[in-house]
Amino acid sequence: MTQDGRSTVYNQITTKEKLAQVNPENIALANDFIDYLKSIDRSKGTIYQYKSVLNVFWCWNLEFNKNKFFVELTKREISKFQSYAMNTWNWSPKRIRTVKAIMSSLSNYIENILDDEYDDYKPIVRKIESPSDVSVRTKTVFKAEELEGLLSTLVEQKQYLKACVLAIAMSSGRRKAELRRFKISYFKPENLICGGALYKTPEKMITKGKGSRGKLLDIFILAKTFDPYLDLWMQERERLGIDTDLLFPKRQSDKYVNEMLDISTLDSWAKTFSAMLGKPFYWHSLRHYFTTKLKSSGIPDSVIQDIIGWESADMVKIYDDTPREEQFEKYFGAEGIKKVDHTSLENL
Repeated sequence: MTQDGRSTVYNQITTKEKLAQVNPENIALANDFIDYLKSIDRSKGTIYQYKSVLNVFWCWNLEFNKNKFFVELTKREISKFQSYAMNTWNWSPKRIRTVKAIMSSLSNYIENILDDEYDDYKPIVRKIESPSDVSVRTKTVFKAEELEGLLSTLVEQKQYLKACVLAIAMSSGRRKAELRRFKISYFKPENLICGGALYKTPEKMITKGKGSRGKLLDIFILAKTFDPYLDLWMQERERLGIDTDLLFPKRQSDKYVNEMLDISTLDSWAKTFSAMLGKPFYWHSLRHYFTTKLKSSGIPDSVIQDIIGWESADMVKIYDDTPREEQFEKYFGAEGIKKVDHTSLENL
């Protein structure tokens, strides 16, 4: 299985047949836990992830641990599961930590909420040491000329929708799910700010965040790098007779409908782009690309934070992929320390 063009280890661990044999006590416990998560306004994505992870554990527990009730598990059995996941399923340390964090949340729920039923219960998952959090997947870093070359190829092939989506991701750093939410009405002249350097959406967009409602943010897009591809797509939309305000509508049969582009379509395009570029492409890499572009142009971290909508400027360092040597070259040369001229948004 691939995700956004990156190869990842995947195992068909859960099946309907296996889940039908899972200890009914574990199923009931999981359902109660999910209801609790809904009551404290956890997002749909979080709830889906928790259910999926617990189903994986239930199936392992069914096959290799006598279908034991979660409340009665021992530290040795949790350790056994961790070892199996790492050495048989070849899970990464990061994935194991994520799964254990979800299992630990279930343990905390039992201790804090179900204490009247299980008054002697002690959470044990967090007591099992996790493997070192070492990355096992190489991050893809794109240079401007690689992505611009891909854009040129897409335009040559008259793939204007793909080019427009790629361009807006490069020019805004928005997440994959957020790319689908842009509207044509966002890109009117009156929505340009900073001398025409940026589009600012006239309404806040739902983005990833805590809770089922996500986080509402003003979204900013670099106009200079996006407009050429927006113009091409708008001309193509007119030719095709598309009249929805959604910038990237879904294609159903032979026509475009007033529904957002499917995530699965973007995932398919990511695989296509990977083949065209000769290296793994995933949409989140463009969030890194956008941050790196702003940072390398001398935009202060606090401004980048506000443009992307992060709660902390510390995120800039995480997403900035500029090599250290390249960073040094901006400040040091044959004469010693250089004087650095900062770039304005209008020049990007």
